[in-house]
Amino acid sequence: MNLFERLYDEQEDVKVQFIGFTTEKARYDFGIVYTNMFFGKPLVVCMQTGRSTLMCAEEAENVEDIMKIFQIHCEDEAKDLSLFFSEKLPTMSFEAQY
Repeated sequence: MNLFERLYDEQEDVKVQFIGFTTEKARYDFGIVYTNMFFGKPLVVCMQTGRSTLMCAEEAENVEDIMKIFQIHCEDEAKDLSLFFSEKLPTMSFEAQY
């Protein structure tokens, strides 16, 4: 009995970058998975908490989203992460995907 409809089942060799760094107040360990899935947005995973999101450089500029996604309570820390991701992640072109 088939209870679900499979939407996709893809395999892909991907590039994964692991980055650990410290700021004045915290230590961060992230994995960034570069994939062709999800419109080419990298999957950013906090290795300490397991929180993850699909994010491009433009989205990383939103400090409030960074605070929510990674549950950061200090705005200065979120600004540091925003700057880091804005420089590290690729920019996305805004063209039709379908």
